Amino acid sequence: MASLNVGNLGEYLREQRRTAQLSLRQLAEAAGVSNPYLSQIERGLRKPSAEVLQQVAKALRISAETLYVRAGILDEKEREELETRAVILADPSINERQKQVLLQIYDSFRKENAAEAAEAAGAAEAATAADAGADAGTPGPAPDAESPSR
Repeated sequence: MASLNVGNLGEYLREQRRTAQLSLRQLAEAAGVSNPYLSQIERGLRKPSAEVLQQVAKALRISAETLYVRAGILDEKEREELETRAVILADPSINERQKQVLLQIYDSFRKENAAEAAEAAGAAEAATAADAGADAGTPGPAPDAESPSR
């Protein structure tokens, strides 16, 4: 059976399982999946669903989002955003209204930065296109005005 392209998910899971000092059988039981299936995931022969990854993450006491990124289900920026939101929502020292206000401010900053990045990218693209157009239509060096022409 050919190995699927699941990044280094299987290696990462094996490393986390060993760090937690769990056997393959113990982790499979804790995650509610079969031992052979978990073995195939670790060897890169199977690509697990998000649900299975969540069960495995819970059993290993690690972030499910990290496993989603490694499996290609979630990209890194999305993971960072989810983790930031989770930290804000989990903070017991602030009340629910304060959490919602913080999330609104966070969202507004993200939108503002995304708009600025898009604007900068558009300006850079326009400058590159203008440079390319100028280079294509630019004649050789202009004649020197001080030298007499005869």
